[in-house]
Order: sequence, then structure tokens, then C-alpha cells
Amino acid sequence: QVQLVESGGGLVQAGGSLRLSCAASGSIFGVNSMGWYRQAPGKERELVATITSGESTNYADSVKGRFTISRDNAKNTVSLQMNSLKPEDTGVYYCNANCRNIRGLSWVNDDYWGQGTQVTVSS
Repeated sequence: QVQLVESGGGLVQAGGSLRLSCAASGSIFGVNSMGWYRQAPGKERELVATITSGESTNYADSVKGRFTISRDNAKNTVSLQMNSLKPEDTGVYYCNANCRNIRGLSWVNDDYWGQGTQVTVSS
């Protein structure tokens, strides 16, 4: 089993910055992609940014140029630097990790989620 623990959320004024971090621990045979998703009140969870084990990145159009995702493969951590924050960035941010597991005699890939951390941007 894999556990994801997030930190770094909080309240910030528009234009400010926050940095989110997430650490994966447990029975980890390998971590494929890691990423951040968010869910605003009354809306569905949406992708913010992802990063592969080879450090290829993908961003939602709404955060390009403002957010930067990074990871430390040796420590199984992923971070999200958020700059120029806007009120519409408000929501619960969830860390995601796609990890390799052994099930029976087969390798499988499973998704794991953190508990979420609140980000609130005031106008």
C-alpha cells in the first residue's frame, strides 16, 4: 500500500505564491507519473499538472506560465510551485501518484490519492 501526504496549502491574496509538496511512502516498487489535481466547490476534480518519471510535464491551460511542477525521484516527492495566484485557483488540491505494484505474478499500475489540501486565494 502507498500513502501520499500533502503539505503547503493555505490562504493567500491574489498575486501571491504558494508551494505544495507531496511525499509518497509505503510499499513502492516504482512511481510512474505524479501530479496535482484540484476541485473547486460545486465542480468536478480537474487536472492541474502532471510529471512523468522522465520529468516530462503537462499543465492545464489555465495554469501554464504560472505553476511549475517538479519531482525528486530518489525521495518519491512531487511539488507544485504556484505563482501569480488568482481567486479561480481556489480549491482542494490533491496529489496523485501512479505506482507499480505486484499482484500475483503480474505487474500492475495503481493510482493513489492524497487527502487533499485547501488553497484559498482572496481577491
